[in-house]
Order: sequence, then C-alpha cells, then structure tokens
Amino acid sequence: MAQAPRRELPGHIAAALAGAGGATDSAGRPWAGRDLPAGEKYHNFDADDGGTDAAYQAAVRRLVAGTGTEHDVVAALATARVFIPIVAQLAEQETGANGLAADKESDMALVTLRAPDGRRALPAFTSAAALAAWHPDARPVAVYAARAALSAVAEDAQLMVLDPGSPRPFVVRRPALWALAQQRGWVPSYADPAIGAVLAASVAAAGNPAIVGVSAAPGQGIQSLWDTNTEPSGRLVPGGGAGPELCVNLTLAPGLDQRSVNDIVAGLQDHWARNETFAATVDSVQIRLLDPPAPPHARP
Repeated sequence: MAQAPRRELPGHIAAALAGAGGATDSAGRPWAGRDLPAGEKYHNFDADDGGTDAAYQAAVRRLVAGTGTEHDVVAALATARVFIPIVAQLAEQETGANGLAADKESDMALVTLRAPDGRRALPAFTSAAALAAWHPDARPVAVYAARAALSAVAEDAQLMVLDPGSPRPFVVRRPALWALAQQRGWVPSYADPAIGAVLAASVAAAGNPAIVGVSAAPGQGIQSLWDTNTEPSGRLVPGGGAGPELCVNLTLAPGLDQRSVNDIVAGLQDHWARNETFAATVDSVQIRLLDPPAPPHARP
C-alpha cells in the first residue's frame, strides 16, 4: 500500500519550531544573561497560591456563626481576587481532505448560567480548586471581584454566583453587583435608610388612613442553604440567597375587604416602581401584611 506524500510545514513555522527552546530568540539574540527587570510586575497576582481570599473567608465564617452579615461578605469581596471560568468555543469548522470535520477557529468564551427565575448569572470562584471541581476543562482567569462584576454587567447578567455547586454558594444580587462594578460601597435595601424614606413617602402620597404603618425588613430570599461541618444536611444562613431580599411590612386597618387591600398594595407598588432610588437599590421585594396592634386594655 503506497504511503501518502509527506506534508511539509511552511518554512516560517518550521523555523519557529526549530528555534523553540534553543539558545537564542527568533532574532538570534542569546537568552543567556537576560532577565526580567528587578521589581517589575507583570501580573496582579504573581504570588497568588490559588486559595480563597483570607478576608472573604473570615467574613463568611462570621456569617455562618451569626456574628456577621451579607453586607460584610460583599464588603470583603470588594477587594478579593476571584477566578472566572473561560472555555473554548468553536467559532468556525471546516471539512478536511479526508472528509472529517476539523476545528478551524475557536474562541475563548466567558461562561454564564441561567438562574431559576430566568436571569443570567456569572459564576465566579473563590479558589482555583473550586473552579476545577466545577468544570475541569475551564481555564481559570484571576481577576478582582470588581472586574468580574464589570464582566457580568457586560454580559447582561444580573447575578454573580460565588462557588456554584459547592457546599457554600453565595449569590451577589444586582444592586450589590452594580456597586462592586462601580467600586462603591453597598448597603442592603432592608438596612438602607433611603429605602425607609421611600416607603414613608409612598404612604404619605397615598393619603389613605387605612394604612397604619410600613417598614422594611430582611426578606426570606436572603437566606441560603449551606453545608457545614456540624450540619452536612444543610443550614440556613442569613445571606447569599437569590432574593427577594426586601420584605415590606405593611399594617392596614382592620375590616378591609380584599379589593381594598389589593388597591392599596397596587398603589404603593406603583409609587415604588417610579422611584429611581427604589429601582436601583431593590432587587426584589415581598410584602407581608401585618395585623394592627391590639388596643390597650381599658382600666376599670
């Protein structure tokens, strides 16, 4: 059986390969005696060991112990290094002489996820090991969390999920994500005095005496289920959930029918939706109707 003719590499490629690992560079200059300038920094994470940022890890420990908040975790994340996964994606394919398909061009693509509510989410990992466990073929790219948040915004993602698939995932919701991208501080909507002012203004604008009171509180959506050393079956942690993060406690006068209640709630929601501060600060909201306080007992 006749052998197929040998295919020769183009001259410039053959020369480059022949010179690889040699004593000189492609211009013929010796490598000997050459070194990087002392003190020159070519990478932001030259001494990075790929582990989890110590400040972020400490903030997470406090959150689990009940002595910290998700605000503290996001504040620590603002200066932390994370890894975002990049994977190869086929850009163009061609058919070879043997009739088999072959990759002609490929691109490196940023990975995004689809959250249960349909929104796009950017996965980010606090350590190289966590990323490798999630997707062994993904290339880890080390960036500051603020840069990762910018990438998420560019990809039209409204969430960033830290360590998805791990025992301790943490979701950074849209308002915190935007704050990270802009490198400014973030305050949860349920703890933000500006949101309390918006709620009070909405009640004043409604002018309805049936509205007895309104206040902000953490929503059930801030909770996330984490495995711990003592509770591997899962433990609710007050932070890192996907939302809703704001609970509006609304107290109405007794005796209202359902239609009246619905009209009051719809009017308040319309006021909130038209308020720029509320729209930028609140990712998602739930409303809890409370019974009015009982009148004090009359003295005999």
